[in-house]
Amino acid sequence: MPEISLRAEIYSQPDCWSMAVEESARYAGYLPAPGERVGVIGCGTSLYIARAYAVLREQAGQGATDAWPGSEARLGRGYDRIVAITRSGTTTEILATLDDYHQAGGTAPVTVITATDGSPVQARGQAVTLPRFDETSVVQTRFATSALALLRAHLGEDITTAIAQARQILAEPQAEQERSLAAVRAADQISFVGMGLGAGLAEEAALKLREATQSWSESYYATEYRHGPISIAQPGRVVWALGPLVPGFERDVAHTGAHLEHHDVDPMAELVRVHLLCLLRATDLGLDPASPRNLTRAVILA
Repeated sequence: MPEISLRAEIYSQPDCWSMAVEESARYAGYLPAPGERVGVIGCGTSLYIARAYAVLREQAGQGATDAWPGSEARLGRGYDRIVAITRSGTTTEILATLDDYHQAGGTAPVTVITATDGSPVQARGQAVTLPRFDETSVVQTRFATSALALLRAHLGEDITTAIAQARQILAEPQAEQERSLAAVRAADQISFVGMGLGAGLAEEAALKLREATQSWSESYYATEYRHGPISIAQPGRVVWALGPLVPGFERDVAHTGAHLEHHDVDPMAELVRVHLLCLLRATDLGLDPASPRNLTRAVILA
């Protein structure tokens, strides 16, 4: 059953993150060095992972880092390294953008991060190939978070706490998960918000809920949420914050009557909780969360 495979993939994430820390040392020579100006490209989930990584790298003082959608990448900006993230290694926009870069005479080294050995993207750069994190589900969970874990470890971050927090979330009995997620499980609309790392992962959380459950979900920087999007907040709806709350945010959401969901954990661990919500809501709606309608494992254009 596809849903069973997705559940297994979700629950394997803490172990995958631990392995990703080891892989980061193996591939250190392929990943951006401190001081390099870096352009990162991805599509869908991979784009949001790229955005999360970009902000972490700049916060770490390791160099200017831009994250681009594959179809809109502007790689001729004097980057010292290009990084492309693609689980399948076959995404048309990523392959075309890298080909255009090489054909235009781009000289910066290219690193490709993929789960699929033998995929076309491996011929476009130095390949960081992570088959242990690949998935049978159409929706991405463990490959994306494991790629981010690898990149965080390469930045010098200690993600031990994030791994422990994810383990704790996944160790909760089913009944406790259902109790703790009752308010968001029944919500007719969910807005994910965050800052820094949390902003990129808020985008990914909203995408996961849309893909797996066809739900009305949106994402914003927490500071931007009050510049318009808060107008849709009301009782029966949820604002879910990943990472620390910005000052006054809890008060402002309370005034709307919406439910504020917030846990004091690493945003990457909190994303795992969103994955559990996807399973619950899909069950409620009679959907297969692993194989969303209108989607395939990779977007390959004619």
